Amino acid sequence: MTSDAHLADIAAQLDTVAAATERLLPAVAALGEADLVDPSLLPGWTRGHVLAHLSRNADSLVNLLLWARTGIETPQYASQFLRDADIEAGAPRPLRDQLEDLTASAERWLALARVMPADRWPATVRNRMGGEIPATRVIWMRRLEVEIHHVDLNIGYTPADWPEDFTTRLLTQSLGEVRPADGAGFTVLATDTGYTGTVGAQGPAITGPAAALAAWLIGRSPGADLTGDLPALAAWK
Repeated sequence: MTSDAHLADIAAQLDTVAAATERLLPAVAALGEADLVDPSLLPGWTRGHVLAHLSRNADSLVNLLLWARTGIETPQYASQFLRDADIEAGAPRPLRDQLEDLTASAERWLALARVMPADRWPATVRNRMGGEIPATRVIWMRRLEVEIHHVDLNIGYTPADWPEDFTTRLLTQSLGEVRPADGAGFTVLATDTGYTGTVGAQGPAITGPAAALAAWLIGRSPGADLTGDLPALAAWK
């Protein structure tokens, strides 16, 4: 059974996704047509690719919510090939089409999440990598996409603009998932929040603001604003 407190927490989490989307949409609307073909911060992707991915990701997470709600298995993506093909097909669209799609897909996902029956949130679904997760995790998945890819658009939104609660959770999660390429361990210390965490065996200390640490761990920063002997990291996700 899902308690009232848990439902209130779910509602609060959905509000954070809505707020992140509300920051993203006006920033996209302010772009010009030529801006969409400029490179994003993701190798090989233009800003148009990032926007197309954000729209199709919202629809993929609708699939997971439908799976949780109905009990009928509905994969996040039909296949990796179709996922990639949809992004490539959507990337060259004009700004008006991109913005309308981004807005509508975000609204579809949030509207469905807002009316999810309480007893279906604990249902188990699988992400595109095959990992089993509770439906509640889908909320965090969408927030990750919106916040991180807003940075990837390279339009002035940086990791330093991430809300503190998002940064804290991302830092904790990424520290648990990242692996040094050479297998060596290290410790991170967030100079602004006091957070500390270790990967592998005790190793060199890397210090800096929490957002800068998180951005480095997930491959969105080379770590030039950090101090310490930074190891090479295997790709995150």
